[in-house]
Amino acid sequence: MTTNLITGGAGFIGSNLAERLLSAGERVLLLDNLSRPNVQRNAAWLRQRFGSQGELRVGDVRDEALVREAVRSVDNVFHFAAQVAVTTSLDNPADDFDVNALGTLRVLEAVRARRNPPAFFFTSTNKVYGALGWLGLNQTSAAYEPKLPQIRTYGVSESAPLDFHSPYGCSKGCADQYVHDYARSYGLRTVVFRMSCIYGPRQFGTEDQGWVAHLGLRALCEEPMTIYGDGHQVRDILHVSDLVDAFVTARGTIDVCSGHAFNIGGGPANAVSVLEVVERIGNITGRTPRLGFQGWRTGDQRYYVSDTRRFSELTGWRAKIQVSEGLLSLMDWLREGVNPTAARPEPAARVAS
Repeated sequence: MTTNLITGGAGFIGSNLAERLLSAGERVLLLDNLSRPNVQRNAAWLRQRFGSQGELRVGDVRDEALVREAVRSVDNVFHFAAQVAVTTSLDNPADDFDVNALGTLRVLEAVRARRNPPAFFFTSTNKVYGALGWLGLNQTSAAYEPKLPQIRTYGVSESAPLDFHSPYGCSKGCADQYVHDYARSYGLRTVVFRMSCIYGPRQFGTEDQGWVAHLGLRALCEEPMTIYGDGHQVRDILHVSDLVDAFVTARGTIDVCSGHAFNIGGGPANAVSVLEVVERIGNITGRTPRLGFQGWRTGDQRYYVSDTRRFSELTGWRAKIQVSEGLLSLMDWLREGVNPTAARPEPAARVAS
């Protein structure tokens, strides 16, 4: 039976991947310090559904002995544990570096120490490309768009220059490059996903991270939303089930994927502005959200859409869930959390995909 270690396994992405692997009859070991609000609910959900087939060890990736023990007998390592917010990294850059950079190095070293090292999969970020100030942009009445036809059509590729911006960008970028280099220097089987905005069920979004879920929750609670910048910034949002498909696909094609870093997101077909997401959420709830605006935040990209062709051409993976369907699934899940007995209201006319 295949055994998988997921660091940060009680988190949003970790719990979704764990559910997929456990449903397939595999064993999953979750390593999580449970420091993020509400992730205990994800751990309890997995325990209720799968019992002893999954195991949770409460601990931190900065604990070298604990990490070595967790890695000791697994077939695959999915390293998701991280400090995840740019704002937090600005407040405490040393802790951000300790978790994201040194924590990743400790997991890599534990993998390297194995006689037959497990495959290693890492969640990086589009922040490794910085603010993308070199992109020439036009601002329409609804969104920013690139002047270059190639980027308008396909998005930002892995050939874009790395330009770490913010302590978070630096710590994740450092980890990204260590994972990439351990394939070259030590022959480890590693895959890096430089992710765009991921959303979906089991995401407890906040103002600092997980913005799609955060906006959905504010709408359901009829609370005002704060938009940083002008709301015209564009992201290619990717539903978490499509991301899980990408991890499972990469694992199954590790011989061709190993040693590569891939941009992973919804691609141009799922590119939306922040204000468009707000509008779509309002159409689902049948209420117009109340908005407030504040200044741009450090390292914010006015436009980022992933060019996913490299991963797609190697593996055949494609994002399947369109924004309209994905937002409905997220809002249904959030609604249950806000009021488990509430029936779903009839939405107003929805914006077309």
